[in-house]
Amino acid sequence: MSSVLTSRKDDYAQWYNDIVLKGGLADYSAVRGCMVIKPHGYALWENMQHVLDKMFKDTGHQNAYFPLFIPKSFLSKEAAHVEGFAKECAVVTHYRLKNDPNGGGVIVDPEAKLEEELIVRPTSETIIWSTYKNWVQSYRDLPLLINQWANVVRWEMRTRLFLRTAEFLWQEGHTAHATREEAIEETRKMLDVYATFAEEYMAVPVIRGVKTANERFAGAEDTYCIEALMQDGKALQAGTSHFLGQNFAKAFDVQFSNKENKMDYVWATSWGVSTRLVGALVMAHSDDNGLVLPPRLAPLQVVIVPIYNKDMEARKRIDDTAATIMKELKAKGISVKYDNDDNTRPGWKFAEYELKGIPVRIAMGPRDLENGQAEVARRDTKEKASYQLEGLAASIEQLLADIQQQMFERALKFRDENITKVDSWDDFVKVLDEKAGFISAHWDGTPETEEKIKEMTKATIRCIPLNNEQEAGKCVLTGNASSQRVLFARAY
Repeated sequence: MSSVLTSRKDDYAQWYNDIVLKGGLADYSAVRGCMVIKPHGYALWENMQHVLDKMFKDTGHQNAYFPLFIPKSFLSKEAAHVEGFAKECAVVTHYRLKNDPNGGGVIVDPEAKLEEELIVRPTSETIIWSTYKNWVQSYRDLPLLINQWANVVRWEMRTRLFLRTAEFLWQEGHTAHATREEAIEETRKMLDVYATFAEEYMAVPVIRGVKTANERFAGAEDTYCIEALMQDGKALQAGTSHFLGQNFAKAFDVQFSNKENKMDYVWATSWGVSTRLVGALVMAHSDDNGLVLPPRLAPLQVVIVPIYNKDMEARKRIDDTAATIMKELKAKGISVKYDNDDNTRPGWKFAEYELKGIPVRIAMGPRDLENGQAEVARRDTKEKASYQLEGLAASIEQLLADIQQQMFERALKFRDENITKVDSWDDFVKVLDEKAGFISAHWDGTPETEEKIKEMTKATIRCIPLNNEQEAGKCVLTGNASSQRVLFARAY
């Protein structure tokens, strides 16, 4: 694989692009800043959707769908929101094309200018809250727990496949509540849903925290987040959950009659994760030989590769044995493929499935069957072992569970080894440049200091951990008093 992929040590950014492109996850498109998600990548996203969708519905949420286009005036109703997204908005100004009478091809018809421009949604708070005004009249209508799976557009100048593209896929939850306490409870609940998904399905350990005022979502009172650490020591925001207070309810006049028969504004939340999670999987687990996918999300969990010779009877025995194994694996809910394509050699197949991150590979030849065995290779560690054919399905089921757990444990060990406490500015810069990872340091709580540290080092406060202990100290930059440590890192 060294001839196929750039080494992580040589060029991490190019290694990542190689993995995404050559691992069959995505491709560049004809539209600048947008990507094509290929079948292998989309199957991975579909598995994420399936799990998350069930988790949302298990917590009482329902799916709906809202328009792609948002009237420009809607964004003006919440000042912080429009300021936060104004520079990223794509704007529709006309509704018709025509042929250029001068032979210049298709042009925009100047007579077809919209009376009000439409914004291609960067996020849906405004269009959704304009709708909720019609849905909420009484406390009996609350809570309103809605999620939508959609695409959004944020006009990015510097893009990277999955991590930052002009158009991306995501889900966005938008809920309305009768009290502040209920809304905050919802915000924290959904953060826990995201954290559980990241750790139990993606095998990516995360830190739950709250964003600083500088980093919170435009229009929110508080933004909660899960932060993950990638193999190059940079952080990745893997999900956010926002407590919106009554800001959007007031902007769109969403009021309800409470139990005391008095009118009040509803309390709101929004929360979302995107196809950025696919990028997180790549960077958290993969190696110089290709993708390494956690079994609970892998589109294909097991591949069986036959090792044929010229003996047709032996070939039939291999095919029949593979068919039995496949049936037993499928009965356990394990996705499996039998690759008996004669057009490619077993060695090529091994390399291809390794590149694509298939968790378990089973190889069987005539001699293996004579011994009642099959060779089993696990993708994460590249270890191989002979397994008995009798009870093989149960053994593979256990192996997949072991791989899932051990992938998480390796990532957790890496994350914990790369959280460094520092108390001086010199140490802060040294760790950031030489070790990277999360830096636990004191901060004086001012946005000015936060911004200055970012300008000087490109490191940001990723979060204030929710389990933070109060600890008297001095700000790593200013020396001013501080009551707790926060986590800094350079990030994607």
